[in-house]
Order: sequence, then structure tokens, then C-alpha cells
Amino acid sequence: MNLTIRQLRYVSEVARLGSVQAASKALYISQSSILAAIALAEGEMGARIFDRRPARGVQITPAGERFVSAARVMLSAANEFNRAIGDLSDRVPKVLRIGCFEPFGALFMPEMLRSYVDNVGDVEIDLLEGDQVQLQAWLAEGLIDLAILYDIGPIHTDSVTRICRVPAHAVLHADDPLAGRDAVWLSDLATRPLVLLDMPQTATYLLTLFDVLAKRPEVRFHTRSYETVRSAVASGFGMSVLNMRPIGRATSDGAAIVRRPILDDLPPPTLIVADMYGAAKPLFVRIFIEIFRRFFHAIGPSVFSVTQPAKEPYLLVES
Repeated sequence: MNLTIRQLRYVSEVARLGSVQAASKALYISQSSILAAIALAEGEMGARIFDRRPARGVQITPAGERFVSAARVMLSAANEFNRAIGDLSDRVPKVLRIGCFEPFGALFMPEMLRSYVDNVGDVEIDLLEGDQVQLQAWLAEGLIDLAILYDIGPIHTDSVTRICRVPAHAVLHADDPLAGRDAVWLSDLATRPLVLLDMPQTATYLLTLFDVLAKRPEVRFHTRSYETVRSAVASGFGMSVLNMRPIGRATSDGAAIVRRPILDDLPPPTLIVADMYGAAKPLFVRIFIEIFRRFFHAIGPSVFSVTQPAKEPYLLVES
């Protein structure tokens, strides 16, 4: 068939998400490119792959099911081929395809990627920002070479590099009486309304922190955006619980927000770099991981986390 691997990925993503619009957003490409790939695939097959449902996305046909099943075999083989040859070359690829947990895009990724480019030379950055579930799907499908995320929820690859632990902390309005304390208890936070970073796996993790108490706080504000969480807290909607704090050139909180450590003994999630290469990591992956590790070791726990000073030495993970 006269379809490229990229076009097969487009069709497979539409089948996975059930919508051309959703696939376009997930892949950061135009809907016209996806529609062109579908039209070419249907022309090659001589059958419809999807039935269009106005205002309801698409429904895959039986012929489409067979096509997508075969396409996924081809995509898996292409991924394995790329991984197998990756270590045969010492060249750094012209495009770094990387995914990160969505909040990281504003919190530290550009500054960290600046360090990478300064070390390896002129490289185009293709950064996909998504939730924990999307990142692992993109990694498995070969859309990205590396994923930067937390080790919360199921991690579907054994090829993981641990960077640092990032404990949860409280985000409070400056006028809240708790803001005057050096640190706070979950039981105090639970009496306040919660502004929830409502993303797959993330929301579950944040709410589960309160399961040591008799009840969870009442969620008054849901958002997928880290920036909107901060704005909602500053606007008086309630408190929030987050992990990473803004780093370097990232936008600061402003005078209306304060961050405080949580006194309860909570297991901190770990910031990880996930890939599908296993022990046979190509050179550019090994270089990226080393630079990423050095970046967090250089700034230190007092910059990327909000915790008690006595706990800071335990946050960095040694190689």
C-alpha cells in the first residue's frame, strides 16, 4: 500500500480516539492531513474505514477494524526497527520528539531543553504535552522517543530512569490563616474547598492523599490547567495541592499565593524519563537523560519542591 508510517499512525489514532478532531489535537497536526490519510487508506482498501457521524465523531467499520489491526502490527514493527538501529549511530537526530506531563511545559521544559540544545547543537524540538495516559500511548505508538512524567498510576514500560522525588505541597491564598504557618496538615487543608488539577491519574492521586482522613475536601473548581489552578486559588476559590513548583524563567505565583509543605508522611511521586529502548538506548537518549538529571541536581530540591529542609536530601535520586 502507498501509505507512510506517519499516515498509518494518523488513521490508528482516529480509531483509538473516535474523532478526527481529537486525533488532530493529540497529534498536533491539521485535520486536513488526517482526512487525507483516511481517504488514501480507504482508496487503497476499496472500502470505508470509518462511518462519519455528524457531531459525534466517527464509527469504525468492520473493514476498518481489520485495517487498523494490521496497521498496529506495522507500527509496532516500525518502532522495533527504529529502536534496533538507534544504537548503531552516534548522530543526534535533527528532531527531538519528546512528550511531557502537560504542566511541565510551562514549569521547566523550555529551560531544560535549552540546556540540551546548548550541549548537542542545533536540534528541532517537537514537544507534545499531555496527561499521564496520553504520554504512554504516544510512547507505545512511536510518536515520541521519550516521555517526562510522574510514576503515578500504571507505567507500561520497564525502561524508566528515576530523576527526583517531588512531594505534594499546599497552595493557599495569602489571606488564608494557614498561610501564616511554616507547614500544614492534611486535616487542616480538608476543611477548605479544593481547586483540583483534574487530569487522568493525577486527580485520583491528589484525592487519594486525603484518604488517610475521615473525608476528602469538597472539590469546588476542576481544571486541567496548572496555570488555572494558580489563578483560581488567587481568586479565592479554595486551596490546592500540587507537586512541582515553577522553576527558573517560569511565571512566578504572585503575591496572592503561598506554598507550604505538608506535614503528613505522604509517599512522594518520582519524576521519571520513560522510553521504549530498554538497555539498548541510542546515544541521543542517553545524552538527554544525563542532561535532564544534571539539570535537576543543579537546581536542587529547594527550587523544584516545597518541603521541609530536613527532607530535601532524600529527594534527588542517584544514578
